[in-house]
Amino acid sequence: MKNIVALLSIIVVFASAEAQDLNTQKLDSLFDLVEKYDKMMGSVAISKNGENLYTRSIGYADVENKKKANENTKYRIGSITKTFTATIILQLIDEGKLSLNTTLDEFYPEVINSSKITIQQLLNHHSGLFNFTNSENYLSINSNKFSKEELLALIKENGKVFEPGEKGEYSNTNYLLLTFIAEDIENQTFDAIVEKSIIKPLKLKNTQVGKVINSKKNEAYSYSRKMGTWKKERETHMSVPLGAGNIISTPTDIAKFYTALLDGKLLSAGSLLNMKIFEDSYGLGLFQLPYNEHRGYGHTGGIDGFSSMAGYFPSEKMAFVLTSNGSNINLNDIALVVLGTYFNHPYELPTYEKEIIVNNNTLNLYEGVYTSDNFPLDITIRNEEGALTAQATGQSSFPLTPTSQNVFIFKPGGITVTIKDHTLSLEQGGMIYEFTKQ
Repeated sequence: MKNIVALLSIIVVFASAEAQDLNTQKLDSLFDLVEKYDKMMGSVAISKNGENLYTRSIGYADVENKKKANENTKYRIGSITKTFTATIILQLIDEGKLSLNTTLDEFYPEVINSSKITIQQLLNHHSGLFNFTNSENYLSINSNKFSKEELLALIKENGKVFEPGEKGEYSNTNYLLLTFIAEDIENQTFDAIVEKSIIKPLKLKNTQVGKVINSKKNEAYSYSRKMGTWKKERETHMSVPLGAGNIISTPTDIAKFYTALLDGKLLSAGSLLNMKIFEDSYGLGLFQLPYNEHRGYGHTGGIDGFSSMAGYFPSEKMAFVLTSNGSNINLNDIALVVLGTYFNHPYELPTYEKEIIVNNNTLNLYEGVYTSDNFPLDITIRNEEGALTAQATGQSSFPLTPTSQNVFIFKPGGITVTIKDHTLSLEQGGMIYEFTKQ
């Protein structure tokens, strides 16, 4: 659900050697380190030819009850769900029930530009429809149950941000509509369609459309790191994301799914080819993972405190999946070590320092709106249960990790924020912007 597409934009020069025997000791060293410094909780799986080469779980599925995660722990996988939904839509096309050129007005004429928006544009994020999860009040409503009619009303209310086909821009709205279309054609719920079309054929034992999290069924809660401890996140009600992000699964099951899909076991050759045609970096429910001469495909996911990455390299018949229910690091860094190990590429294990704890009263002093004469947006700093977040006007908020009592970083964005005497300094990409608290 969260737009973390950038995590899959990993372009690294790798050695051309094929993986021989996977060095599981190196992988254990990585995850031992991550667990020692409490940087992430979650699970990983690597497979080749559909057979597991490596699985590992660290941390807790349920922190409060000290329930450790294991290889069968189910995580909310967020936008990895979109690959499932795209597969279902392309299966309907293979069955002659739909086409990529079918326009939205055949199903939902009340949506703006519906006569111009095609199924293909919904699949590859070229519809121009506003991303409903970017609504200013989204985080205040996402834990509520929504009906189809209420979601359609929200889509109509939000309208468009550009004309269909003008460009590509990630929007969860597209996959809500694709969910409704699949349900209309099949006259079944999305749950039933996923079960019939993907779960049963592939015998996925730990995959389903999620409901309220139930730790007794080995389903993980999600957490964020605040004041040196893991704090449970609120749950998005799964009536909200639908086919944009409502599936729960394990790394092993997700690896089986991508292997079957990209080996041509779920779609016709033509539909699979269409799925891998990219326009403005968007395929049909897929992103690209280029590694020198190696080309992979996959998706990322993020919902509540969950984050995930999945990829498959058809030439190597290799899949890797990371799922996390709490992280204080960039999953991309973990993925680079995992893939570097597989492709026998030299790398260094990440280094971690002891976590810095900033007094809550100090964090409260940093709260406020900061303005700048040489930066077009205001920056709002909030203390959310002992952890600072920053939010530029009209943008999503992001967490700030302290490196000292008044210096904070957002590593995925390469951002450093220094706060002192009612001023804020933001450094990114070699540029420094000075702000004053209002």
